[in-house]
Amino acid sequence: MNVSIIGTGHVGLVTGACLAERGHRVLCVDSDEKKIRFLRAGRMPIYEPGLEALVRRVRKAGRLHFGGTNADAVAFGKVVFICVPTPPTPSGGADLSYVEGVSRDIARALEDYRLVVEKSTVPVRTGEHVRRVLAKYARKGAAFDVASNPEFLREGAAIEDTLHPDRIVLGVETRRAEMILRELYRPFRAPILVTDLKSAELIKHASNSFLALKISYINAIAEICERAGASVTEVARGMGLDRRIGPEFLRAGLGYGGSCFPKDVAAFEAISRELGYHFRLLREVRRINAEARDRFVRKVEEELWIVRGKTIAALGLSFKPDTDDVRESPAVDVVRRLAAKGARLRAYDPRAGEPARELLGGGVTICGSALEACTGADCALLLTEWEEFRRLDWARIRRVMAHPTVLDGRNALDPVRMRELGFTYRSVGRP
Repeated sequence: MNVSIIGTGHVGLVTGACLAERGHRVLCVDSDEKKIRFLRAGRMPIYEPGLEALVRRVRKAGRLHFGGTNADAVAFGKVVFICVPTPPTPSGGADLSYVEGVSRDIARALEDYRLVVEKSTVPVRTGEHVRRVLAKYARKGAAFDVASNPEFLREGAAIEDTLHPDRIVLGVETRRAEMILRELYRPFRAPILVTDLKSAELIKHASNSFLALKISYINAIAEICERAGASVTEVARGMGLDRRIGPEFLRAGLGYGGSCFPKDVAAFEAISRELGYHFRLLREVRRINAEARDRFVRKVEEELWIVRGKTIAALGLSFKPDTDDVRESPAVDVVRRLAAKGARLRAYDPRAGEPARELLGGGVTICGSALEACTGADCALLLTEWEEFRRLDWARIRRVMAHPTVLDGRNALDPVRMRELGFTYRSVGRP
């Protein structure tokens, strides 16, 4: 099937490459010409494990192409995916101007029937607005359907999540749209849930908000564990063995970040408010998430007493491992706060050093290795749980530090081993 993707961000690029991997012919377009030049040159604008090799393979097979206009995308694809950004507004809602603009472009280019699919994370009822825009700007009698097909990929595991999803959600209004999407996803061999358009839109926000709730819940439990002298790791393990709860997203630490959870939780709260329901639970989820960072910064101050003038090594800048995404990163937030208090920050991340440099400015030194960052440091902060940090030669790190103190914001290291090596070691919710 010919498929078009409008927008080559994380979702659009991974979706396009994976559809091509499953045998479809895919055209990806983007208004950012620099990004298209990168992709045509075989360079990835984002880091995602396995993505560069996958793109190279399907391009060589002739099933994935980059470039052109939105009109070219409409001409090429029987199915046209909208994968453009929906950034937060000052009130916490989603800015849908990109979705609206692309919808107008699609409408003006319509000749034959097209299935227009929301892939971007959008508020409930967005599909109705897309349909109205298409009807308003398309020539009289133009045939189209609108569908919602939310994504559930995790950065760092996006290819696996797309090729082998837990479920595929299809929000459709007509039998024709359903059958086209069933055919599109037939090679994926995953459970398919067919719903109405509004339910599909809500599933995405409801899912992400629930996962964020689990993270905030275990961070609240971590605070109780610290006060009681218990271990949040053991508490989470005991909870996770209950199949009704499960172990996922029960890792205490600095809280959630990235391009999805903060935006989606705020947007879902705003959507609920607009519908007349005040989702106070989500407001509390956001508050607890912010408090997790506050408590960690206080721990740094407790260890150093006076932060100003101290040298602090920050290990990790991306919001999670296996990505270079620093959007809404708890690690970046912690680094900024300590730099604002007068500390000298030396930071290292295996992938996110350069993206973070733009956010942090000249007040933070970006280093080429963990050893370099820790040399002469009064303390080291583990802020992103990269596997590389677990495998570090911590005995050597201890020798180069001015004071062997480690504050582990991700509970990634073994407390017993770190103390045996001579470190003053503190983590989150563990005695």
